[in-house]
Amino acid sequence: MNSDEARDRLRSLHREGVLARRFDEVAPLLAAMTEQDAARSARILARADLTAVREHHPGLPEITVTITGHGTLEALRTALTGTLARHGYLPRIRLAEFGSYVFELGDPGSELYAERPALTVCVLDHATVFDEVGVPFAAEDVERVLQEKLALWRRLVGQFGETGSGTLVLNTIVLPRLWQAQLLDYPARARLGAAWRSANAELLRLGEAAGPVVVMDLDPLVAAGAEPVDPRLETYAGTHLSDGLLSAYARELGHLVRARTGKAKKVLAVDLDQTLWGGVLGDDGLEGIEVAYGRQGEAFRRFQGVVKQLQSQGVLLAAVSKNDEDAVLTALDGHPHMRLRVPDFVRIMADWQPKPVHLRALVRDLNLGADSVVFADDSAHECAAVAAELPETTVLHLDGDPALHATRLLADGWFATTEVTAEDRVRTRRYHEETARTDFLSAAGSAAEFLAGLRVSVRLAPVAAADVARVSQLTLRTNQFNLTTERLTAEEVRARAGRPEARVLAISSGDRFGGNGMVGALFLRAEGEVLLIDNFLLSCRVFARGIEQAALSAVLRGARDAGFRAVRGEYRATPKNPKVRDLYPHYGFTTVEAGATTVEAAPQQVAFTHTLAEIVDVPGHLSLDAAADLVPRPIEAENALTT
Repeated sequence: MNSDEARDRLRSLHREGVLARRFDEVAPLLAAMTEQDAARSARILARADLTAVREHHPGLPEITVTITGHGTLEALRTALTGTLARHGYLPRIRLAEFGSYVFELGDPGSELYAERPALTVCVLDHATVFDEVGVPFAAEDVERVLQEKLALWRRLVGQFGETGSGTLVLNTIVLPRLWQAQLLDYPARARLGAAWRSANAELLRLGEAAGPVVVMDLDPLVAAGAEPVDPRLETYAGTHLSDGLLSAYARELGHLVRARTGKAKKVLAVDLDQTLWGGVLGDDGLEGIEVAYGRQGEAFRRFQGVVKQLQSQGVLLAAVSKNDEDAVLTALDGHPHMRLRVPDFVRIMADWQPKPVHLRALVRDLNLGADSVVFADDSAHECAAVAAELPETTVLHLDGDPALHATRLLADGWFATTEVTAEDRVRTRRYHEETARTDFLSAAGSAAEFLAGLRVSVRLAPVAAADVARVSQLTLRTNQFNLTTERLTAEEVRARAGRPEARVLAISSGDRFGGNGMVGALFLRAEGEVLLIDNFLLSCRVFARGIEQAALSAVLRGARDAGFRAVRGEYRATPKNPKVRDLYPHYGFTTVEAGATTVEAAPQQVAFTHTLAEIVDVPGHLSLDAAADLVPRPIEAENALTT
């Protein structure tokens, strides 16, 4: 479906009054549109009856957003509605009153703090500063106001940290030429520019740490072509940033929401001929493909550099090519100017099978969903085949000039994440080690022999400060073995770990082939004489090795030794976690209650309890190193000790 067809289909749904009922069609329709058509279509979505959408699609993930700032921001609300719908969310966006951001963020009793949105966007602009500078002005006047505003913004960020929930987004301030040009001497212009950049640098530092505050840098959006200001809209409507810049801002917010809700992509599956290098390897040979030299060689080499940069930060790279495998391996490791080498790829799939077949095998081997993959190819035919057979997979058609490949790959921030961890930087190596384990399993006579020979070791301990970011990442990215699918920022993990009635336990593992790093987490909390497991999650890389049994055994024994009378856990069903719906019953828990809504014929939300009478043993094939302080004390026991 091309952009015109997708746009017309969306308009038809709106005219026929069935948009709410057919809202599940909206995301793929928007994805098929050009940027301009999607922006126009967002105006239709901004008028949609979202209550009716929720009634027809109760499983659609909802994102609550409050937008506040200094000027008129209706264009941002509209654009963000379209962006979130494109990514499969039901947006609920409240636009605060004009110019109310100081009250909204500064008053703990404001509506913003009462409604507790997942995302609070505070849009800053040049008028925030120049409205208080006066006329005539000098560069030092702007410096003074900037310092006053920075002090105000720091106070507001501090108040949000104490009172707010979710994520607060601020942005750097674009300096329109109109204001710089009013200073006639070049030294004054230089002083103004230096002060402005210094203030933006201070703003960006507010978002350096992994936590509830993110600062969007608007300068790259302006450099990419977004006009910062529309003078007519600013003069007559109080819209201090242009619709184009606000639309680009909304796209960046969409990337952030995906990262915060566990929807960041994990795999880049890329074609080779005319995508990673110029020419056709089978026809042109190793010497004939373009990588560094030739008409477009430098463009392909630069694109390889971008891909390698992504891979170095945890993106799994797979080659999917219709080619002879031996020739591909020779090219990757034998071409002197190739930036990507065989070890950079988690899988190299080169033969003459259809590419959808390869992609299905890829996600099966990696134990991931097809929606975790971005597939990039220069062939319109291959892109159409993958889009038709694997609609969950994101497809990028990298046709035309290879100098634009990198821009197209990065345009939608598919791989943006909240924080790159040490575990991310060795992710490809971990998967290569997993391949060795798979080969070992194939050679083993039975599963029992495989596990015995694997020599699994497990470490269970309260999370260390250095590992908080990794635990947060596990909550954001783990879908299959995730009992409640609660997504937590690093700041939220740190806060939970710091409560005396709670524990956040990190699960690490290794075996004869190497360390797996941190592979899971348990969130525990004392409530009276009951120990609650708020969540339990484990990486798909270490399924079926007994690690979950060992961790549960240690927690249950720790709870009994601490004096708890029971342990309670909960399962909340999602389309991706049905394999763990029976985890608790399998290890001796009994059902407490079940909700009425079902997913795949299973209760949506079920609570389980364990009386601690009979506790499952640690599997004999692995060794467990468990810290002494795994669980908090029962609340009553704590009170008794203090009295």
